[in-house]
Amino acid sequence: MELINSVPAVIRLHHHDNVGVASRAVPKGYPIDDDQHPAQENIDAGHKVALSVIEPEQPIFKYGQIIGLATQRIEVGAHVHTHNIVMLERDTSLEHFKPAPRTAVAGSQRTFNGYHRANGQVGTRNYIGILSTVNCSATVSKVVAERLNASGEFEALGFDGVVPVTHGSGCAMNTESEGFAFLERVLNGYAINPNFAFVLIIGLGCEANQVKQLVEKYGLTDTSRIFYFNIQSAGGTRASIEKASEKIRQMSNDYRHAERRPAPLSHLTVALQCGGSDGYSGITANPALGHAADLIVQHGGSVILSETPEIYGAEHLLLDRAINEDVARKLLERIEWWKHYTQINGAELNNNPSPGNKAGGLSTILEKSLGAVAKSGSSSLNDVLEYAQPLKEPGFNFMDSPGYDPVSVTGQIASGATVVCFTTGRGSVSGFKPAPCIKLATNTQMYESILEDMDINCGTIVDGTASVEEVGEHIFEKIIAIASGEQSASEELGYGNNEFVPWMVGAVT
Repeated sequence: MELINSVPAVIRLHHHDNVGVASRAVPKGYPIDDDQHPAQENIDAGHKVALSVIEPEQPIFKYGQIIGLATQRIEVGAHVHTHNIVMLERDTSLEHFKPAPRTAVAGSQRTFNGYHRANGQVGTRNYIGILSTVNCSATVSKVVAERLNASGEFEALGFDGVVPVTHGSGCAMNTESEGFAFLERVLNGYAINPNFAFVLIIGLGCEANQVKQLVEKYGLTDTSRIFYFNIQSAGGTRASIEKASEKIRQMSNDYRHAERRPAPLSHLTVALQCGGSDGYSGITANPALGHAADLIVQHGGSVILSETPEIYGAEHLLLDRAINEDVARKLLERIEWWKHYTQINGAELNNNPSPGNKAGGLSTILEKSLGAVAKSGSSSLNDVLEYAQPLKEPGFNFMDSPGYDPVSVTGQIASGATVVCFTTGRGSVSGFKPAPCIKLATNTQMYESILEDMDINCGTIVDGTASVEEVGEHIFEKIIAIASGEQSASEELGYGNNEFVPWMVGAVT
């Protein structure tokens, strides 16, 4: 069979698999295996092709795992996708649960250069934050940030800039609802994230999400780094802009000229995220990021995987890594919550793969989830967090969230992430201030097409020029470099002010 760069046209990922993945576009009639079986039709890059005859209702294997059932007889060389594969429900229980040993932390001398905060936390960036409790105070927050950034005075004092953290909610909400609790937790998490030197919280005054209540409820009482007020009490918008600007100038004098100093990787928390996934995601960028995640954990750091709908069907792989039954049960409770939530909203979890995902070769949520879970590596699962809950257990954590990337990353940063690693096959262009975002391309074609938005090309794995482990080590070193001040691609372009999107659950009244 013809090889290009020693990579076959169709790759079998596991010896149990009855489908392979096209490493490049395979034309009809081209041999797909060593027995010279021809492709029955044109197969797009990243899509699946049958390596053996698959009878109706037989399982389809990829990664050595079942990704669905055949709906019809599938011949060798035929395209395997949404037209001939259907979702398979898994029956997951804790009847035979066995706790996994906690991943050991090796003695490590590796450090990153970060900003040491008075409470012992270490940030990877030195931003000033302006947080809006409600959409009604968003305009004032944005105007203040724009004017102060344009002045250049804060960059001269050693700050990375002023970030307006604004959103479209905060009022007309049931204050006893989950959505309101999520909003409060997110704002609290951003207020205490060590990537902010200090924060200013601005409310309107009459909204449901009262700023004073938020501050008191979460103990945001450190007046040296947190100040708040309401626009109505300050005398309107222009008075509020002047008050906010003056207060930030005053507080900046207490934090000016902060310097980076070495810190152990135990102070580093990395968000593991994917968006615009394709058929290569589970082969290249996701397992490579998983290898890097294992290195972070082994060096004492923490990683957070999220997007609960995108682990559905692969949750058994995480349950096998849970350190105790309580952690395992919390994971299953979140899965059950999502089953109920999608049902009452007239949907199902298998609706998750987007049109772009499917165009890239992903057929079912099982297939997407198996690839998505690969981002987490193989370390023990030490805790399961609800959305935006503060991380308490070091090591690998899972945080409940939707599969919508901005909502998910917002929760991860609120939980304590100070760096984001984002794998993408179709191409994502987001930034996530105050955390730098490292973009990992799953394939070389996309990487080269939007080069200025990408940080690392993981497509070299399927190109045959690098291994998963080699790319994973490259990602690990890149994380340390970015955490120490090197700019990511999205930072160089100035992006990241528009991706704060709290998870809104419940009715707006």
